[in-house]
Amino acid sequence: MQARITHSKERKLKLYYLTGACPLVSQIVMEWMGLSYELESVERDALKQPEFLKLNPVGSVPVLVDGDLVLTQSVAILEYLNELHPEAGLHGADTVERAEVRRWLSFVNADVHRTFAMIFGVQGYSSDPQIQKLLLDKTTERVRFLFGIADKQLEGKDWLTGKRSIADPYLYVVGRWARAKEIDLSGMNNLKRFLDRMDADAGVQTALQKQGLA
Repeated sequence: MQARITHSKERKLKLYYLTGACPLVSQIVMEWMGLSYELESVERDALKQPEFLKLNPVGSVPVLVDGDLVLTQSVAILEYLNELHPEAGLHGADTVERAEVRRWLSFVNADVHRTFAMIFGVQGYSSDPQIQKLLLDKTTERVRFLFGIADKQLEGKDWLTGKRSIADPYLYVVGRWARAKEIDLSGMNNLKRFLDRMDADAGVQTALQKQGLA
């Protein structure tokens, strides 16, 4: 029988990241939870090197190390942090609320984030500039559609599910990507209000500062 590993807020977690990439989501959550953690910056070309591939054979971040545990994939990391610290109140108070958190977390991860992969890596799909432009135009249209769904969900709410949760930092980070790529989010006033509030959040500001983004 495997021994149970004990955890505390004083335990040092280590998060491998690329600046501004999706590990920022987990970092914001750790700031909201008041956890002690270490950041390890990884250069993009190091992701495919043998040393990093021992941590994550896929060659991507985030990677969270907690003692002997090496955990990959943003959603798994966020769920793990919630399991360790349910007192943070970032996953809903009952079955229905937790289902809603998972729904919107999955929406951002599986729909919005996945769609951005084409925008960031269009060169891997075609070397023809015209085809690249077509792919980017269609993908950008899709991203805007998805953000429109989030904007509607945020109507009358400060947070995606009505309460602050692990889904909110994920929407914030992909929103930062949209701004960086100059994707037109005009008319999405609920989303803008949400992003502005997150920009001003103390935990978000600390996470950004630690990555040199603020």
